[in-house]
Amino acid sequence: MEFVLIDKLVLIVAVFTISLVIAMYSTWAERKVSAVMQDRIGPNRAGPFGLLQPLADGVKFFMKEEIIPATSNKTLFILGPSISMITACMTSAVIPWGKPIHFFERDIDLQITDINIGILYVFAVVSIGVYGIMIGGWASNNKFSLLGALRASSQMISYEIAMGMSIVSLVMMTGSMQLGDIVSQQQGFNWNIWYQPLGFLIFCTCAFAECNRTPFDLPECEAELVGGYHTEYSSMKLGLYLFAEYINMFISSAIMSALFFGGYNYPFMADVKDALGSNWANIIGATVFFTKIISFILFFMWIRWTVPRFRYTN
Repeated sequence: MEFVLIDKLVLIVAVFTISLVIAMYSTWAERKVSAVMQDRIGPNRAGPFGLLQPLADGVKFFMKEEIIPATSNKTLFILGPSISMITACMTSAVIPWGKPIHFFERDIDLQITDINIGILYVFAVVSIGVYGIMIGGWASNNKFSLLGALRASSQMISYEIAMGMSIVSLVMMTGSMQLGDIVSQQQGFNWNIWYQPLGFLIFCTCAFAECNRTPFDLPECEAELVGGYHTEYSSMKLGLYLFAEYINMFISSAIMSALFFGGYNYPFMADVKDALGSNWANIIGATVFFTKIISFILFFMWIRWTVPRFRYTN
C-alpha cells in the first residue's frame, strides 16, 4: 500500500511537470509554426533556436509588477485564474499514458486513476473551468472583461452539449466510460476513428471551441474586447490564464488521441513485446501516445494560422 501511494505521488508530480513543460514549449512552438507559415524566423535570441524563450517569458511574468484594479473584487480576482489553472491540471488524472511498467519487482501504472466514470469526470472538471473565466471577467469590474467572460462561458457551455453527444455514441459502442477500457479495446489499428468519424469531427470542433482557439477565439478578439476576460490581469495571474489555455489544448489532444486514435496502442505491439519484452513495448507505446498528442497540438496551431477568426454577430 505504501509503495502504491509513493508511485501515485511520483506519477502525479511527473504528469503535472510534463503538462507545464509542454504548455510552456507550446508557446515557443506556436511562434515557430506561425513563423514558418509566414516565412519568418521566429524566436532565435534566447538560446539555440530560441529554445530558452519560454523560460525568459516565465521569468518576465514573475518579475512584472502585480496590478490589482482598485475597484475589483480582490478575492475573486485572485480566485479566477487559480480555478482555471487547477481545473486544467485536474483533467489529466484519468488519462492512461501507457500500459503498466514492471519496475522494482512490481507493476507501476502509468495512469493516476481509472475511475469507472472517467469521461464524466473530464466533462465535470472542464465545466468547472468555466467558473474561473466567468469569475475573473466579473471580478475585474471592466465592461470589456465582462463581455469577454460572457462570450467565453456561453461558448464553452454551448459546445459542451455537442461534445457530450459525440461521446454518447462512443460510449454505447465501447460499453464503458473508463478511459483505460476504451484505449485497451483499440489494439493495433482497431481505432475508434474508423467507426466514429463524424463523432471525432464533432468532438474536434468542440475541442477548438472549448480551448478558445481560432476560429473560436471570439472571447479574446483584440479588435473589439481589448484582450477579453483577462484584460485587467498582469504578471503571473495573466500567465496562469495563458498557461491554462495551453494545458487545456494538451489535455484535449490527449483525450482525442485516447478516445479515437488508440492512445498508447500501435501496430504490431504484440510482436514488439515478444521481441523486446513488455517494458520496452509499453515505453514505446507511451512514446507513440505523446507523438499523437504533439501531432494534434501542431494541428491546433496550423488551424490558428490558416483559418481567419469568425465575426461575432449579436
